[in-house]
Amino acid sequence: MDKLHFLTAGIPSCAKDYSNAFLKLDEMKLDGLEVEFVHGVRYSDKTREAILARDNKLITHHGPYYINLNAKEIDKQEASIRRVLETARAGADLGAYSITYHAAFYLGADSATVTKKMIETHRQIVEILQEENNNIWIRPETTGKRSQWGTLNEIIEVSKEFSQVLPCIDFAHIHAREDGKFNTYDEFCYILEHLGNELGEIALNNFHSHVAGIEYSAKGEKKHLIFEEADFNYKDLMKAFKKFDIKGAIVCESPNIEIDTKILKEYYLSL
Repeated sequence: MDKLHFLTAGIPSCAKDYSNAFLKLDEMKLDGLEVEFVHGVRYSDKTREAILARDNKLITHHGPYYINLNAKEIDKQEASIRRVLETARAGADLGAYSITYHAAFYLGADSATVTKKMIETHRQIVEILQEENNNIWIRPETTGKRSQWGTLNEIIEVSKEFSQVLPCIDFAHIHAREDGKFNTYDEFCYILEHLGNELGEIALNNFHSHVAGIEYSAKGEKKHLIFEEADFNYKDLMKAFKKFDIKGAIVCESPNIEIDTKILKEYYLSL
């Protein structure tokens, strides 16, 4: 990647559909969007044509919410693997840079046991994609609830096993899961330095992250907020990105997606 790209999580609210979404992004000087496959990987021929005609805009994909690679039932595990594969195949079809998804719940198991399971399931996913010559980045996302598998260190452990897997770092989720920690310049720098030390420069030069304001409790994430209503310190995060010369995609998931995405980009460029 050549720079840091600022993407909206889904179609901007000022756009009716994908046909004019990229025109609206151009008007706002934003860099692309994350295609949200929330309820399943489905899109029409019209949507495909609009996305493929996007010129130089970057896209990423978010997999369906019905993914749990640690499900106790074999059929649910297989369905979850299939949904990750479908998201990756859509990525290849539409020219996406990267895909991300919430990988699993603990369901009473300990971290080491679930992480081992995640390595097993991701091996199945990567082997199938390699057979299909699909080299898209596969990224489990850091999660915001303590019941979910997906701390940064857990995802780093899985990423070390595969050349095609890297973390998607959701900074708001980490902030919520850790009950308000990881919200200062030094803490953001620690995350980026730790990522580089563990996975190398490739992880900093091929970045995919999420950010938003967030409401949280002792159990972690409750809901996304706009920056103005939240305590999330996006300015220090942008300063840390600048220091480490991060390249890749940052996706803003605030409810007013294009407004907060523009706030992020303009502040970053002002530094």
